[in-house]
Amino acid sequence: MKVIILAGGRGSRLGEETANLPKPMIEIGGFPIMWHIMKIFAHWGFNEFIPTLGYKGNIIKQYFLNYFHQTNDITVKIQSGEIENQSNPSEDWIIHLLNTGINTQTGGRIRRAMKFANNESVFATYGDGLADINLKELLRFHQNHGRLATVTAVHPPSRFGSLDLNGDSVASFAEKLQIKKGWINGGFFVFNPEVKDYIACDDIPLEGDPLINLAKEGQLMAFRHEGFWQPMDNIREKGVLNQLWKTGKPPWKVWK
Repeated sequence: MKVIILAGGRGSRLGEETANLPKPMIEIGGFPIMWHIMKIFAHWGFNEFIPTLGYKGNIIKQYFLNYFHQTNDITVKIQSGEIENQSNPSEDWIIHLLNTGINTQTGGRIRRAMKFANNESVFATYGDGLADINLKELLRFHQNHGRLATVTAVHPPSRFGSLDLNGDSVASFAEKLQIKKGWINGGFFVFNPEVKDYIACDDIPLEGDPLINLAKEGQLMAFRHEGFWQPMDNIREKGVLNQLWKTGKPPWKVWK
């Protein structure tokens, strides 16, 4: 199955971070967040990707065009221009870099990418969210219920740190990552080909009429993910993810 990655938005809430970079190229631990997402999918055996490009999409294109030489040991023979690879390629990925327009909404990007995927079922996700989700279980859940679409339901991240008080004294403080009640859209969708028929044009957000109408018709099911999930919507959340990476055991790092 192919994996659609929504990678065309401006990411305005990240301020200066996205003045020169598209949001999916903002780095966590020295790698673009989109790379982390792709590593998660590849770990579960899904390694064919369709990033839907828009804002500064040329930067994403250049990153993957140069990826082989940037991530492997090479020998360059200056006189002849010959390049020899000295290590095994690190990623067995196929990447279809799809231009979907600067102003296209998320629904429009999904619609274009699903047509490109030859009317097959697809995974789809946002280019800014990480999770330790079992994608094979997600796919199995989708195939068993027989409806057109599945969305992953996650617990929302907390905006504030958690205080454990002993009288007026703070006994402990924790940067609490998730609230263990309530559910929100965590991305990590599975869509059957018919879902594109719910998206009339480029100007429609996926989170608007398409998902609303699928739900009304009983065609949208929720896969509950109780584990780690964290988006990168702002500078603070970028910092949270980078701090987790520095621990050496970031919870979304399911690959070896």
